[in-house]
Amino acid sequence: MLNSKIIKICNQKFINLNYSENTKNIYIHYIEEFINGLTKQIVHLSSTDFQEYINNYKFTSISQQNQVISSIKFLYEKVLNKKYRKIDFTRPRNEKRLPQIIEKDFLLNKIDEIKNIKHKTIISLTYSTGLRVSEIINLKISDIDSKRMLIMIKQGKGKKDRIVPLSENILLLLRKYYNVYKPIEYLFNGQNSLKYSTTSCNKIVKKYLGNDKHFHLLRHSCFTTLLENGTDLRIIQKIAGHSNIKTTEIYTHVSVNMLKNVVLPI
Repeated sequence: MLNSKIIKICNQKFINLNYSENTKNIYIHYIEEFINGLTKQIVHLSSTDFQEYINNYKFTSISQQNQVISSIKFLYEKVLNKKYRKIDFTRPRNEKRLPQIIEKDFLLNKIDEIKNIKHKTIISLTYSTGLRVSEIINLKISDIDSKRMLIMIKQGKGKKDRIVPLSENILLLLRKYYNVYKPIEYLFNGQNSLKYSTTSCNKIVKKYLGNDKHFHLLRHSCFTTLLENGTDLRIIQKIAGHSNIKTTEIYTHVSVNMLKNVVLPI
């Protein structure tokens, strides 16, 4: 009974602090995992118990380690109102890995072969705009501004609104898609749901582009292509919704065209 009360308090805190739905789901998952493994009441836990849990957790990646630490820290400070920090919530240093991309000609050829208009539209729109999967599935018909050739992204990552350009080719594809599926509110509906799911988006990428591919590669590929086409890095930053230009600069390290233009000493 107490555990369900803790989760209820967590959910209310997420609302009060305006956390995104995705962040809330991640935190709840790891908080429930922590609570379900307890051998004593949560109110009787000491800071040592929390520290031992973090120390003994079998992390599979740095990303997961950060998520678990953030979740436990949230529970400790925001929900249980522990005033004195006695736990080491130090984050692991991020790995500096270059983003994977899908080669432009390969991607365009694969898109051209797709017969399912919904799948083709989702993949094409994502590659054209670099939207995150959460932004794609939350797009509404009203977010498409065909007069100004813009797409409004509402409450994207970090609860920020932004606009991205809409190409003529994508607009024509969207109209074809709309005439077939006639969505009501969300641009992409699921079979039995109001909107398409993240899982479905990843499935269609694997289906048409290969089992080793995932949806986020379309975003990386978009910005790399924009850079190679001569788009200013600051413009790409705005389209991507990056707060820091250093996040956008990583695409300069994977641009083939930029590397080709380098004059080597020998």
